[in-house]
Amino acid sequence: MKTFVHRGQVTKVVFGSGTRSRIPEEADALGCRRLLILCTPGQADQAAEIRDLLGAVAVGTFAEAAAHTPVEVTEKAVAYARAVEADSVLAVGGGSTIGLGKAIAVRTGLSQLALPTTYAGSEMTPILGETDGRRKTTRRLPEALLKTVVYDVDLTVTLPTATAVVSGINAMAHAVEALYAQDQDPVAFLLAGEALDSLTRSLPVVARWPDDGEAQAEALYGAWLAGTCLGMVGMALHHKVCHVLGGTFGLPHAETHAVVLPHVVAYNASAAPDAMARIARSLPGDDAARGIFDFAGRLGAPRALRDLGMPESGIAQAAELIVRDGYWNPRPVDRTLVRALLTRAWAGQAP
Repeated sequence: MKTFVHRGQVTKVVFGSGTRSRIPEEADALGCRRLLILCTPGQADQAAEIRDLLGAVAVGTFAEAAAHTPVEVTEKAVAYARAVEADSVLAVGGGSTIGLGKAIAVRTGLSQLALPTTYAGSEMTPILGETDGRRKTTRRLPEALLKTVVYDVDLTVTLPTATAVVSGINAMAHAVEALYAQDQDPVAFLLAGEALDSLTRSLPVVARWPDDGEAQAEALYGAWLAGTCLGMVGMALHHKVCHVLGGTFGLPHAETHAVVLPHVVAYNASAAPDAMARIARSLPGDDAARGIFDFAGRLGAPRALRDLGMPESGIAQAAELIVRDGYWNPRPVDRTLVRALLTRAWAGQAP
């Protein structure tokens, strides 16, 4: 007999092409009258387009969102939000910007919306990851959950191919870990499988023909499903590894996920046979980990942590941090084995 607890989603999702034109309507539905727009410096032009759509409702733009949501950036953004008397925030961008929106909402109680431009998936979760100094921590907080998310496929068509590939594999990681989560949920399992099917079908097309709108739409659909899984169930060793590597060594988020994922799948394979079988339906083969590793290679994704700037001397430190206060994992997390996993991932060896 199955036993489970299912967390239903309360975020409103608007999905389609050209849907960013609905941002003023969605903001009005939430009662937003003084909306602060958030973005990274590189997405200031996209934020400016949305500000024009909103007109007088937009009271400012904070364009300093940064990877891993540094606390010092959040404090600066909160001060700006208070200075312009914002009653809500709109994140235009990927995980860095959406993370900043969550951090502001948690500290101020402001309503938040998002217009994602990558496949990060953070917009569908109540998870807030923040970096203070060189330590990254994550929390699951109800107040971090967004009210409304508007997905516009047209925005992902402009994603650089390399970014689209690693962002898509990042989404795959959410789905993979949902398959063997401690708080297993049959709905999340089904969504995770569908997410993997969509992403493994679409990402090779996106990598080869970046302007293929149908493939982009399917990839964004898969990313939404994967993000929804991330919001429903807890994650495991893979996410702990990536949070440690990102927070401690400043490694790029999506690229780190792309390198680490096949190695953690190999680590967990013997303890999660149902998950491995479901992955194999999306990436046919006898070895799920090798299937993901080869898939990433065909897409041109990075496969070595050393190529992302991680020093070999940091492997032992990372292993210690991963074991300390670790996430639940289907296979016990052993320091020696984790160090071996990191060593292979650092060198770019097959899992």
